[in-house]
Amino acid sequence: MPDIRVLASGLEFPEGPVAMPDGSVVLVEIRGKRLTRVHPDGRKEVVAQIPGGPNGAALGPDGKIYICNNGGFSWIPTGKTIMPGAQPDDYLGGSIQRVDLQSGKVETVVTKCGEHALRGPNDLVFDRHGGLWFSDLGKRRAREMDVGAFYYLKPGCAEIVEGVHGVLPANGIGLSPDEKTVYIAETPTARLWAYDIPEPGVVKPREVIYRGERGRPIAGLGGYQMFDSLAVEANGNVCVATLISGCISVIAPDGALVEQVPTGDRVTTNIAFGGPELKTAYITLSGEGELVAMDWPRPGLPLNFLNR
Repeated sequence: MPDIRVLASGLEFPEGPVAMPDGSVVLVEIRGKRLTRVHPDGRKEVVAQIPGGPNGAALGPDGKIYICNNGGFSWIPTGKTIMPGAQPDDYLGGSIQRVDLQSGKVETVVTKCGEHALRGPNDLVFDRHGGLWFSDLGKRRAREMDVGAFYYLKPGCAEIVEGVHGVLPANGIGLSPDEKTVYIAETPTARLWAYDIPEPGVVKPREVIYRGERGRPIAGLGGYQMFDSLAVEANGNVCVATLISGCISVIAPDGALVEQVPTGDRVTTNIAFGGPELKTAYITLSGEGELVAMDWPRPGLPLNFLNR
């Protein structure tokens, strides 16, 4: 087990950590319905209350925090952990929102793509142009569930286009260092997909493999494991938070499994890089309700508008 440092505890299903330049970490608490800043001394500060289900977070070109809001979950006690469940009766619908870090003001940016409503936006990443790629996990109900997708919100947030619909479903999302590939983690299949993007917001057509995926399945884990959110290393490796086995799975661009770094929590949901040389991994342990940090052997990829 690596040397894990607990930075904050008592968080209500934390996800989406953003390592800020001042040493603090901004994250969402899905069950707590809020955006929270964890200061270097461990103090927790509520930035904003966010109805629904704030799920992922990223710092945008305007200095605001952009949020994937999944619209809300029902919650199921599972042993010592409370886990996300099906679509609740008070489901608010999916959206992309932004939060002013000084005032806490929450604005809704987009709720649909064309005639299709967003169902459960989950994770997001900005490209160097200021465009926003984000995944939509969809929602699960008693006897049915949505098919996932990912989208591109063009710079200035004026237009949204669909990347791919039909992911089963789409969770973590990230860009390769050259921004010519967008990665998507499928949760229940524990499969990592790579999609070629010849220009911002455009997914390159390719020969259909089986069900019209348009992407390349570069890795899949055996046994009972599931993928959550991800971050990319400077060398191009993709680090995927892995549920059930409780680890970070490091996958090379060619699909080789480099290593699995254990965290001690079966509900390991997110990873982000910060600190000196971007060699500190900030990880959300949602089962334990903790934000932790550990030294990482390789630097993370600098994020646009945050580390550059």
